[in-house]
Order: sequence, then structure tokens, then C-alpha cells
Amino acid sequence: MSSYFQRFYVFDGDRPVPVVIRGYTADDFDELIVIQSETFPPPYPSEQWWNKEQLTQHVTRFPEGALCVEADGVLAGSITSLIVDYDPSEPAHSWADTTDNGYIRTHKPDGNTLYIADICVRPRFRKLGLGKWLIQSLYHVTVQRGLDRLLGGGRMPGYHKYADRMSAESYLEAVVQGKLHDPVITFLLRCGRTPIGVAADYLEDEESCNYGALMEWRNPFKAVRGGLN
Repeated sequence: MSSYFQRFYVFDGDRPVPVVIRGYTADDFDELIVIQSETFPPPYPSEQWWNKEQLTQHVTRFPEGALCVEADGVLAGSITSLIVDYDPSEPAHSWADTTDNGYIRTHKPDGNTLYIADICVRPRFRKLGLGKWLIQSLYHVTVQRGLDRLLGGGRMPGYHKYADRMSAESYLEAVVQGKLHDPVITFLLRCGRTPIGVAADYLEDEESCNYGALMEWRNPFKAVRGGLN
């Protein structure tokens, strides 16, 4: 069972809302699958929601990286990660290969990078900023584990609107420069993530044209000093 536990408040307008981030357990599985269905409704294929076998693998192989958030006592979202051995000189990869299609049997306890497999927050709770808090909880795990970075591939759901006139790399750069807004990439930037490239065939996602924006957060106790790219 995960030892991660954090209690704090967020605000719904002027009202403080008690929040807990903790490791999820088998008792949470049914509700976590419901949350997946609310977060990724049709036409997103239901077979890509978490199933109980995947969730069992998460809490068995790496409970520190399997976290959920409760708001006002209601399960509101989750984040799942694994440790991988990442080589920055060979950044190209797919979500399926890296996460073992979400079963995280690719988890390497002696790896150098914490990799986000999934984050989801119930739509009715998104105004509370819980997604950002979930990502920050994994920054804590990154530091506690002494890893080099947190890494993940972000969807680029706005890219399909521009794919006929710009490359995925140009689209990502335009979002970083503030010329375009992308709901996922802009959110990750606000969470402190930095783009390091684009992966083709990252995941089956029509809106992103199957691209993923690779975005990292470097462990500040290990990061090499230098300017942002």
C-alpha cells in the first residue's frame, strides 16, 4: 500500500474544500472505473478505460505512483505512473510500449524517470484545480525517489484543426509561444512541465492526429542549470 498521504484545502470560489491525495486501493477500483467513463466519454472507446486487472497491477507493482484525490470526501480523480529507464538521446516512444498498454509490467524500480501513464479528474471537480495537485504529488515522488525527471506524453487535442497547414512540432511551438491555446498542453505548461519534443504514433487519438507532446519536469535537485528551450 502506498505511503503517500497529503491533506489540504482548495477553494470553490470563497469556500474552502477539504482535499486528500492518497494511494488508491482495491476498494477504490469500481469508482475509479466510473471516473474513467466520466472523464473519457464516448466516442472514446470504453475498452481503453482502466480495468480491474490494470488497476491491480498499479497498486501491486508501484503503489507510490498510483494516487487518487478526494474532494469533500468524494473520489474525484486519479493519477498513475511507473518508473522507466529513459534515454534522452532516443526520445521517440509510444504510450502502449512504455506503459505495457496500461498494465505497467514495464515498471523498472531502478530506472531514472517517473512516467505518467494517466491522469483523470471528474468534470464537475475540474474547477478546483485538482489535476495540477495530482501532478504536483508526483513531483514529490520524483524527488523522494531521487529520479532525474517526471515525463509524460500529452495529448494535443487542438492539433487536428491545424494539421493541414503546420507540423506537430510547429503547433507545439506555437502553443508554447502563446500564439495558440491547447487545452492539454497549456494545462501542462501551467503545471510546470517543459516540452522536449513530439512523438509520432504516440497513441490512437484522432484529435491529436496520433501525436503526443513529450513534456518533462526535471528534479530541481538534479537538474543541469540553463535556460528554457
